Amino acid sequence: MNPPPLFIGIDHASRRKWNRNVCGDVILSMRLPDEERVVAVLSDGLGSGIKAHMLATMTARMALRFAAAGGDFLRAAEVMMEALPVCRKTQFSYATFSIVECDQDGGIRVVEEGNPECLVMRGGRPLRIPHRRMASGRFPERSLLVSETRLELGDRLIVCSDGVTQAGMGSGRYPAGWGTEGLLEYLADKLEKDPAVSGRELSRAVLAQAARMETGDLIQDDMSCLVLCLRKPRRLLVMTGPPYDRDRDPEYAALLRAFPGRKVVCGGTTAELVSREWGRRLEMIGSSAQNQAVPPCYRIEGVDLVTEGVLTLEQAACGLEDQSATFGTDAAARLRDLLLDSDSIEFMVGSRINEAHLDPSLPMPLENRRELTRRIARVLGEKHLKTVSLRFI
Repeated sequence: MNPPPLFIGIDHASRRKWNRNVCGDVILSMRLPDEERVVAVLSDGLGSGIKAHMLATMTARMALRFAAAGGDFLRAAEVMMEALPVCRKTQFSYATFSIVECDQDGGIRVVEEGNPECLVMRGGRPLRIPHRRMASGRFPERSLLVSETRLELGDRLIVCSDGVTQAGMGSGRYPAGWGTEGLLEYLADKLEKDPAVSGRELSRAVLAQAARMETGDLIQDDMSCLVLCLRKPRRLLVMTGPPYDRDRDPEYAALLRAFPGRKVVCGGTTAELVSREWGRRLEMIGSSAQNQAVPPCYRIEGVDLVTEGVLTLEQAACGLEDQSATFGTDAAARLRDLLLDSDSIEFMVGSRINEAHLDPSLPMPLENRRELTRRIARVLGEKHLKTVSLRFI
């Protein structure tokens, strides 16, 4: 697979209000490969809890459909704004929204109603974005903020809900809340210290810092942060299972050695194959004490991660499907984090049968390696907007 010269990466994080079971903010995104563009929506439901979540979900889904359908993007956003009811008591919209559209060349358009203004960071400094306001025909006091610009390599677009900018409101240190200026200072400092920080890590870091602003660390409003980045694709090759034809073992190992990116080997037989063909030692590191269901990691010089096969892939798949999954240290968590921190992911799947997987004494049947990698590829593409390819040998 030849990855595109530039990759549009989207990552996000959310935290719910301290006394609620669900987050009232909702973020949805979609990659449209045929049109070489990505669309994403952040919606903040009025209040918090279940009602806010339902309102935000309805708004985000409607906005994503409008944005993905193309056509008159601004007209669609205006129709949405006028369709969303206003609370009679507070006069606030039942759900705010930010719609982001980015094409393969870095052209972005952001339409916002009610959320804090989006930010663009370039080289660790904020970039002024041209924007204009469009008033609502039905509600003169409400308007859309439309921003358009072109991102360059390494730029980051940040969209937050007001739970972030209003963090700490009423406290002695931040009586008016953290604010956009406070957020900008934090982003500049974070990017100066780590220019290559991933969107996944940056979004979580923003929320962690915002939470620290709150009195007693009790989050007073739902918080969400979406980060879009234009970068050269971070490539990852996952090799799992030996090739069907044993005569292809040297070719298989050579493909891994020549790959221009990070490398993962999943499977004991595959690891032994690479170790033998490369003439490098295979050794165990750590243990499975943290998670008894996942075998430990191994080490081969020149490979970023070496793990057991199907069991580890199964656990990693579950972690990718779980929205609440966090960083971890066992083999499956490390594999999941490598997948999430990559953009262009290639799976090279060997077709040789592992007789150990046919053992009837195993507690449960193991999912077929071929189907398991397809499952992982599907969730990476549909849920995490990665570019994924599968090759069976």
